Amino acid sequence: MKHHAFGRMPFTVTNVGFGAWQIGGSWGDISEADGRAALNAALDAGMTFIDTADVYGDGRSEKIIADVLKARGGERPMVATKAGRRLNPHVAEGYTKANLEGFVDRSLKNLAVDSLDLVQLHCPPREVFYQPEVFEGLGALQKAGKIKGYGVSVEKVEDGLKAIEYPGVVSIQIIYNIFRQRPDHLFFQEARRKNVAIIARVPLASGLLSGKITRETHFASDDHRNFNRHGEAFDVGETFAGVPFEVGLQAVEEVRTLVPAGATMAAFALRWILMAEAVTVVIPGARNGEQARANAAAADLAPLAADVMAATREIYERLIAPHVHQRW
Repeated sequence: MKHHAFGRMPFTVTNVGFGAWQIGGSWGDISEADGRAALNAALDAGMTFIDTADVYGDGRSEKIIADVLKARGGERPMVATKAGRRLNPHVAEGYTKANLEGFVDRSLKNLAVDSLDLVQLHCPPREVFYQPEVFEGLGALQKAGKIKGYGVSVEKVEDGLKAIEYPGVVSIQIIYNIFRQRPDHLFFQEARRKNVAIIARVPLASGLLSGKITRETHFASDDHRNFNRHGEAFDVGETFAGVPFEVGLQAVEEVRTLVPAGATMAAFALRWILMAEAVTVVIPGARNGEQARANAAAADLAPLAADVMAATREIYERLIAPHVHQRW
């Protein structure tokens, strides 16, 4: 894995990090023991970036991270969390400095630290991006020492472009994968120009791009790939990257023909993301140690050839783009 600066922040991170949504919840039955094993395997492989959120398992993910890092000791990786989704209802009016400080204080306790490395607004409503007082509140929390930096996790490219207009925003987390290629246009160009770190999430399109999901795959009732298939609980773009399931399966079979011998489709999909110079870190999740080690190894694949990249673009434009390109 390569190491590089996290935008304008004084952190050096690996280009493959650990996405901790799965060890929190909403992915079916993943035991705490398996969650710990996955995180330990990721750290053993050298990963130095962990992404979580206060709502992943209602704090479970943050607490597992705190316990694992305490037990391991030594140099800590960078840990990014998110805030805002605890609001009920989740509306722009709730993004007050007082509420955000309350969420930050809870994450400080869950993660057992005095200052959070990075806090990201968690896919806030569109109106929030037009409320400078929200970002001023984050700046105040930074000045108070409760957070070292702040960014935004966004659903839409337009929201990312608006967020980086605020000079204090140091990072944007956005869905970027073979099935969601729109960010690699104007948005990545602007982010690089402003030295904003890019965290690429949903890299495997909720497992579709692992190549292991079929029409017969069963998803547990508490797995978002079951209960959020049509956006019933949160933005449908977070589940299978917003691609209709049958369309996704068809596209996967075409992508499969591009995977080099000896590589898995999951590793290929992660390496595809790392071809974008604007991406600072990609954050695949893992259910166990084996998956975490495989994610780390993806960074060692050789760069993808130009004709392979062109082929993935053609598949995207023909099958996927009509469903997702202008929506996100």
